Amino acid sequence: MSLVPPYIASLQPYEAGRSAEEIERAYGVAHAVKLASNENPLGPSPRALEALACCSSRLHLYPNGGLDLRNVLAREFDVKVENVIAGSGSEGIMSNIIRAFLCDEDEVLTTDAAFIGFQVLAKSRGVKYRTVPYKDWHYDLAALASQINQHTKIIYLANPNNPTGTIFTRHEFDEFYRHVPERVLIILDEAYFEYAKDNPRYPDSMHYRYDNVITLRTFSKIYGLAGVRIGYGFAHEELIANLLKVKLPFEPSTLAQAAGIAALADKEFLHHSLELNARGLRLLADSLREIGLAVVPSEANFVMVEFPDGTQPARVVEDLCRQGVIVRPLKAFGLPQCIRISTGTDEDNERCLSAMQRAVTAVKA
Repeated sequence: MSLVPPYIASLQPYEAGRSAEEIERAYGVAHAVKLASNENPLGPSPRALEALACCSSRLHLYPNGGLDLRNVLAREFDVKVENVIAGSGSEGIMSNIIRAFLCDEDEVLTTDAAFIGFQVLAKSRGVKYRTVPYKDWHYDLAALASQINQHTKIIYLANPNNPTGTIFTRHEFDEFYRHVPERVLIILDEAYFEYAKDNPRYPDSMHYRYDNVITLRTFSKIYGLAGVRIGYGFAHEELIANLLKVKLPFEPSTLAQAAGIAALADKEFLHHSLELNARGLRLLADSLREIGLAVVPSEANFVMVEFPDGTQPARVVEDLCRQGVIVRPLKAFGLPQCIRISTGTDEDNERCLSAMQRAVTAVKA
């Protein structure tokens, strides 16, 4: 008799994007460019680096469970500390949500090809996982609303969405929310919030709080802190109180918390990151379309490219690796016909486009 439940045995683990060092070794190339994981090409926030150095003398002491960061976030967003949680990236908080709120007969509802990290976490609980198709690469909120039943417990929405980069509007969310029972928890994943917040059509969830919605955000993207794993969430104090019961007591780490607090205050770095990303998005989208590729309009720090069939992306990705450019194939997400390309520095983006032109030409030949 196996000790492993069937839903775990059949689960495919999350696979991170390939590193530059791995590609350099495998293909014998120098200075590979990684545009696969939606990381900030400018590196970490300088203030965060200073904070990391300053707190190194306290590493023999246990952290306080993110309380300092929670207090800072409460002041920053004008909520009570009881409405805030901090964790090891937004995925760490997602994991705690699944542990705290899902029972055996409950169901999870989301879109096809949702963020792969959430897919793995939700399916690891062994409950029913249901999806509806995209509508022109956007969430079909009307279709999701129609699929809510008495077993629906969690609905996962990412805005902007990963891997498509698309958003839904305030009006669309309000219309959807009218059909959601109070007993259903909505996870509103806003990992790419900073990139979209200035779009007047984008609904900042902090401007419309609902008791059954938990907002998740991260320092991994715009603040360049993916390597220290720090994220946070906002919700009704009852939801947060129950999440605090199941989270690891010393999560996040001392280093992660210090980096997050400092990065949040680094407005200059935030501005530079947004400028670089906006420039990169325009260049990638326009140039890829000139090559003849279908590019989904994005409000994040990446673009998704759709190919005519599921065989071409693997060949393009392999060709790009041989040229030292790393992008993300989306077969594991459930989109074998698509790839995702993160924005890089101006030089990275130009190199990617030159390599993509050669790769696409080779595939068509």
